[in-house]
Amino acid sequence: MDVFWRQGYQATSLSDLTAAMGINPPSLYAAFGDKEHLFLAAVERYESLGHGSAGCILEEAPTARDAVELILKETASELTKPSQPKGCMLITAATNCSAESAHIQRALAKRRAEQKKHLKDRIAKGVANGELPRGADAGALADFYTTVLTGMSMQARDGATRKTLLATAETAMRAWPK
Repeated sequence: MDVFWRQGYQATSLSDLTAAMGINPPSLYAAFGDKEHLFLAAVERYESLGHGSAGCILEEAPTARDAVELILKETASELTKPSQPKGCMLITAATNCSAESAHIQRALAKRRAEQKKHLKDRIAKGVANGELPRGADAGALADFYTTVLTGMSMQARDGATRKTLLATAETAMRAWPK
């Protein structure tokens, strides 16, 4: 998982993977079939460890605003942990793929779209509950905060600190409708 996260799908070779896993190519093929299936298993593992997923926060936060703010703050911390590659694997692992790997990009885009839908649904619930002004556009807000999260991932990849990303989160929350 860390090799794909750090290097991306396209740039990761079978020799990188077998070296990281301490196995030979036939063992990799026997266990996963091919690089693509191993990558998809790595993405599953990434998500199962809680990376790139804000489901609990969206469900447990008392308001939509609290949920979005907490997601931004937690993301700032998660993206800059010294014990793991920087950035979000769902965003960075298939950014620069060839046409042959377009299906990998689509698979990650689908996962990101599902996350955005959950965010939109939570914001829409906030609108319905009167937490936001009537007529607030849940879709536009979800698009905006998803864009902020994506940008935070790229900034982390480029070396941004937790403090810098928390400042970004704070600034983004100023756009929340009153």
